[in-house]
Amino acid sequence: MPEAYIIDAARTAVGRRGGAFAESHPADLAAHVLSTLVGRNDFDPEAIDDVILGCLDNIGAQAGDIARTATLAAGLPEGIPGVTIDRQCGSSQQAVHFAAQGVMSGTSDVIIAGGVQKMSQFPLLSGFGAGEPFGSTDPWTGCQGWQTRYGDQEISQFRGAELIAKHWNISRRDSEEFAYTSHQRALTAMDEGRFDREIIEYAGLRADEGPRRDTTLEKMAQLKTLTEGGTLTAGAASQISDASAALLIASEDAVKRFGFTPRARIHQMTVRADDPVMMLTAPIPATQLALKRAGMSIDDIDAVEINEAFAPVVIAWLKEIGADPATVNPNGGAIALGHPIGATGARLMTTLLHELERTGGRYGLQTMCEGGGQANVTIIERI
Repeated sequence: MPEAYIIDAARTAVGRRGGAFAESHPADLAAHVLSTLVGRNDFDPEAIDDVILGCLDNIGAQAGDIARTATLAAGLPEGIPGVTIDRQCGSSQQAVHFAAQGVMSGTSDVIIAGGVQKMSQFPLLSGFGAGEPFGSTDPWTGCQGWQTRYGDQEISQFRGAELIAKHWNISRRDSEEFAYTSHQRALTAMDEGRFDREIIEYAGLRADEGPRRDTTLEKMAQLKTLTEGGTLTAGAASQISDASAALLIASEDAVKRFGFTPRARIHQMTVRADDPVMMLTAPIPATQLALKRAGMSIDDIDAVEINEAFAPVVIAWLKEIGADPATVNPNGGAIALGHPIGATGARLMTTLLHELERTGGRYGLQTMCEGGGQANVTIIERI
């Protein structure tokens, strides 16, 4: 089967809500990463077959196919198309999957895949609210097939995270200890310059704004829970953020034609789904299936990036998969670094690639929970 290679990967720093990117147009935020990837790789941009970006809540500045807008804002030739996709939090990881599949099918040779999100301007689920003038504020109310199957029970990530905590007997203290570790790992990574090669400066921001040096377990213990009677607080949840990230994906023919030096190859891609009410558990069966298809065990994986939407998501995954916690999110995760939803998948992939290069690891695995009870898994092999 033809190979799909990662030639390059870059991201902006992750801006905190109301932070350095609060006044930036999201298409400009994405365009900066696109133009950087093209500018630092010597090839004719006319060879780009497509630009695939993940983005959610596509209203206002994020509407109208932001991938196409960003492609033009980046100064790329007008003949280069762009498409925006939504697989919820996994949108830009799915963008990488689509890019790799296009290359492996032989229908494309060069694709840029990534994502962008400006949550400072468009909060999570603002797309739901945008439907209110038209008599609809969520995807489920009034859907007879859905209500026949699942009733009118609450569907939310907060409830899903609490259900996971209860099912796997994860205490508030467990979640807060995990969250504290995320901050400490992120701060260590920043202080040691581990992110320097993957971050490109934009709007004067060169470092992630999320990690908190003053975070303590004692402070976390004082926070109010997100739901009445629950165990989770904002301290054990991902941060609202702004960012963009992208990867340059190429075929073997393009590698030879343009003299690219591949940094990794896409080894395995899986997408799977699970209970849409518990919502956030799909990384478990998706990882199990991906490893089975690849003929691998978790012990073959040198580094893991799993999105820290909420601490129980990763803790439950660790319990079921049996990975070495030291290899999982070794540079912190979304609890510390932030979760710019449409961009997070590509951000994780970019960080995973650089971590394998830093440590000399061979295989990396990325997964993340997604709305609707879905999850993507990607296994890459460093070259």
